[in-house]
Amino acid sequence: MTDAAPRIRLLLVDDQQLIRMGMRMVLEAQPDFEVVGEAGDGRAAIDAVAQLRPEVVLMDVRMPGMDGIEATRAIVASNPESRIIILTTFDLDEYAFAGLNAGASGFLLKDAQPAELASAIRAVASGDAAVSPRVTRKLLELFSPQLPAAPGGTAGATDARPGASGNAGSADPTASAASARLATLTEREHEVLVAMAEGLTNSEIAARFYLSESTVKTHVGRVLMKLELRDRVQAVIFAYSVGLV
Repeated sequence: MTDAAPRIRLLLVDDQQLIRMGMRMVLEAQPDFEVVGEAGDGRAAIDAVAQLRPEVVLMDVRMPGMDGIEATRAIVASNPESRIIILTTFDLDEYAFAGLNAGASGFLLKDAQPAELASAIRAVASGDAAVSPRVTRKLLELFSPQLPAAPGGTAGATDARPGASGNAGSADPTASAASARLATLTEREHEVLVAMAEGLTNSEIAARFYLSESTVKTHVGRVLMKLELRDRVQAVIFAYSVGLV
């Protein structure tokens, strides 16, 4: 790699120094990665992102003080250009879902192989998601009863959560906003959004609708733009929150 070639700037966030050290050693062995900083808790992560402007943040969730979920939410709000990968101990952990719903672009297990970690970072840096559509769907199905409204969306019509207001007879302005956004989609884009929420990959969507993968990618991009969503993960969350699937 030449000196002029851009490298992906990374921030490592974990309250255990040994874990950060291990990740740094693995990641700095990649010629297209640059670890620009580390943080030991959520508050330090927010400050580091504001100062260093990393492209990708590897975020632990269970940390003293401000946890990774709150830090993710704050970073997404103030520095949306920095993409976040949540690091979890358990597959389908509630923290993984909370991180995705807070705006993270994906999640990985802490014991992921170096190649898997590197691939996820590159995917997120390019604007994709670091979690397969099928796993995203499992997360949503598992935690859908606690699914809050997506940006501009609304929670499902049946809300069984304790303390839910249940004002079925009143108009919901967020539902109207979601409907208005959905109305901007073409028929094909709507079909692609539903297929994404069903857990189909781009190649599977292409096969279903007899399209090329490049055309599917174009449709996905337009769906994200029209719905004002960050990435594929947020599109799936949106689709579930407005009851498309």
